[in-house]
Amino acid sequence: MKLFFRKYGEGGIPVVILHGLFGQCDNWQTVARTLSEKGLEIYTVDQRNHGLSPHSEEFNYQLMSEDLYELISDLGFQKITLLGHSMGGKTALQFAADHPLKLDRLFVADISPRYYPPHHQQIIRALQAVDFNQIKSRKEAEAILSEYISESGTRQFLLKNIYWKTDSQLDWRFNLAAIIKNIEEIGSEIKFNRTYTRQDYETLFIRGEKSNYISDTDISDIRTHFPDASFETIEGAGHWLHADKPKEFTELLLLHLKPN
Repeated sequence: MKLFFRKYGEGGIPVVILHGLFGQCDNWQTVARTLSEKGLEIYTVDQRNHGLSPHSEEFNYQLMSEDLYELISDLGFQKITLLGHSMGGKTALQFAADHPLKLDRLFVADISPRYYPPHHQQIIRALQAVDFNQIKSRKEAEAILSEYISESGTRQFLLKNIYWKTDSQLDWRFNLAAIIKNIEEIGSEIKFNRTYTRQDYETLFIRGEKSNYISDTDISDIRTHFPDASFETIEGAGHWLHADKPKEFTELLLLHLKPN
């Protein structure tokens, strides 16, 4: 599948960024621009069924790993630094298992390889309640979302996905039907057939202090696959740590993105 992406800056080993569930590459615009101003070449990517990338009924991490491999092959990259957040982090982990020779560095933001049971049911109910045959404005959509989702930040994050499908019809950019059909896949475990050390690639896991996606037990389990992995916690950040603490998150990335 040919994925949509945006490029920022020039120079060095390319840094490829993968968003999370219901996200899109533009969510990472601020981080990408800041990194590019430091002389780095950044690619933010829409994963399948999200943003401006194609839709498909098939939706799992093996396919998303192969989508990414196709993209970097088309771009002619020998190696990349790969950063993934949440669902994007799981895609990054699958890619790391499938194509270790393509990685220089692996950065995983607030997710572990383990299985996560479905936990987006309230968001999905909210999205299903938005009927674009009846609703003709973002304001109307937000009013419906607010009946299900109390957090304004989450509502605004979802509303960024609304676009004019036609001159008179709004729609979601993500493929809601495919996401619902494959929701079990979103939390599936990423499995590895060996361990990966610094001789393969540098590995960094970043978690938000207020998030429970990477527990201390997860860190112990991650070290069985990545014994040389580094772990960092961003104080005051939740699961969307790059949005909660963009300055701190970007500064942490820059510490690890210095030339070898």
